[in-house]
Amino acid sequence: MLELIAVATITLLAVISPGADFAMVTRNSLLHGRAAGLLCALGIAVGVLLHVAYAMLGVGLLLRQSPQWMAAVRLLGAAYLVYVGWQTFHASAAAPPADEGSEGLSPWRAFRSGFFTNALNPKTTLFVLSVYAQVVNALTPLAIRLGYGAFMSLAHLLWFAGVATVLSQPRLRQRLLACQSVLNRGIGMVLAGLGVWLALG
Repeated sequence: MLELIAVATITLLAVISPGADFAMVTRNSLLHGRAAGLLCALGIAVGVLLHVAYAMLGVGLLLRQSPQWMAAVRLLGAAYLVYVGWQTFHASAAAPPADEGSEGLSPWRAFRSGFFTNALNPKTTLFVLSVYAQVVNALTPLAIRLGYGAFMSLAHLLWFAGVATVLSQPRLRQRLLACQSVLNRGIGMVLAGLGVWLALG
């Protein structure tokens, strides 16, 4: 029971802490609509499952003991965030959309943005590895360990789906997109800044 409480508490704190996932969902929800935000949230949740999979397969031990591999993951994630930030910063402003579709962003690209942001995020890598290495007992049954992974993924999905739903409210979105050039530059700088922080961290 204590193990379950520990996993749940750590997961919820990790999910709600601001970071690259939050910035990406914000970007997609405001600039491309609710569908893009929700698909980004789904991509993040699937990215968490990738971390869970390699943590349970023992690949996580290799990552923890090989600084060069962790450095490679960190630099890939940093480069991806800087790239998306640069694109967002230089994106041209468009008229505020009248519908809730993922304007200008295909469903696959919306999902992919969330997946790669999470999959290449060393913060999530270390979070999942720490949970399975330090919190979850080695004798914990496989079914329960799988359940922990499903909970981590679901927690990410529900939180970021909520964020996407709030930020894509028509009135809020219309107001923010009225100053889209400033919005693009602000979000782009945050994403690129997170990338630089990851690279230097």
